[in-house]
Amino acid sequence: MRLAGLRARVARVYRANPRLHQFFTQHPNRLARRPAARPDRVWVGDITYLAVAGRWRFLAVVLDQCSRRVLAWALARRRDAALTRRVCDAALRRRHPAPGLVFHSDRGSEYVAAAFRDRLQTAGVRQSSAQREPKDNAHMESFFHSLKAEVIHGAVFAGEAALRRAIRQYIKYYNRQRAHSGLAYRSPIDFEARAA
Repeated sequence: MRLAGLRARVARVYRANPRLHQFFTQHPNRLARRPAARPDRVWVGDITYLAVAGRWRFLAVVLDQCSRRVLAWALARRRDAALTRRVCDAALRRRHPAPGLVFHSDRGSEYVAAAFRDRLQTAGVRQSSAQREPKDNAHMESFFHSLKAEVIHGAVFAGEAALRRAIRQYIKYYNRQRAHSGLAYRSPIDFEARAA
């Protein structure tokens, strides 16, 4: 470049935005360094992408951090706060947790949107978000890895109905039969039954 008389042009990629930082830090990371000791103390949520017939679908899941049990899931064509709120509502209807439950997620716009935040607040759920540590949502990432490795990768789904069937069957197996080393090789439902 020097021989040709050329100079590199540097683009400034990051610009600090204090208002944005303030917006994202309104939900601190409320997770302790060890997992919840009992079910319905900490729930974790996340969204992943799945391909079907050449298009993306978005799978949102809520998982109990203690038992690893999938509490609710939803598949949609759009990734937005309506999706995360729908799956959260389903989990709340199914479990009726005591006030003080912590819901932990990343800082995706679907989880910091007013509709989602307001729903958690109305239900007495304390919101928590990962700040910089990927391991903060490790249970959710582990579930998505298992789902993709055991069902999704290498499979071709002709349509959304086939994908939904595969997810439904896997979650039933995952909750009822799949042994987890972190649960002393018990399934999530068996672990919850013994914990009760």
